[in-house]
Amino acid sequence: MTTPPAAPLPAAVVVASNRAAAGVYDDTTGPLIVNALQAWGFAVSEPAVVPDGDPVGEAIAAAVDAGARVVITTGGTGLTPTDRTPEATRPLLDREVPGIAESIRAHGVAKGIPTAALSRGLAGVSGSCLVVNLPGSRGGVKDGIAVLEPLLRHAVEQVVGSDH
Repeated sequence: MTTPPAAPLPAAVVVASNRAAAGVYDDTTGPLIVNALQAWGFAVSEPAVVPDGDPVGEAIAAAVDAGARVVITTGGTGLTPTDRTPEATRPLLDREVPGIAESIRAHGVAKGIPTAALSRGLAGVSGSCLVVNLPGSRGGVKDGIAVLEPLLRHAVEQVVGSDH
């Protein structure tokens, strides 16, 4: 008897960008994350594109409340005055998982991108959901995807106590 495949775990993507939210340009980072999550077997729809700051926290909270098991954000992790994604994320976290964010920064630096160290992105658990902040650049998102691919499914399962 074969075990039927597990249903895809729900996921969400939040894009923090004042200009993309205002329609000044189309976001290109959210679709990269959506495509990666779908390839890894997660059920995810179009990214929520919101302005920087409080709307990011609101979008993360809405996704968690809707049952997302993973929320990945992009944007708002830098040093500009409007980069507030970590500040919007931290109050929602029950506990942080610093190794994920550290690995994403280290991956970029190891590739010769010293500015990767400037990302203030966080990762942590909110209820039964893993939340990860990625930078807003396409390169930063690609670095984040490379780091997340081998560990995301295991981390998401661990959040709810699945066996090693």
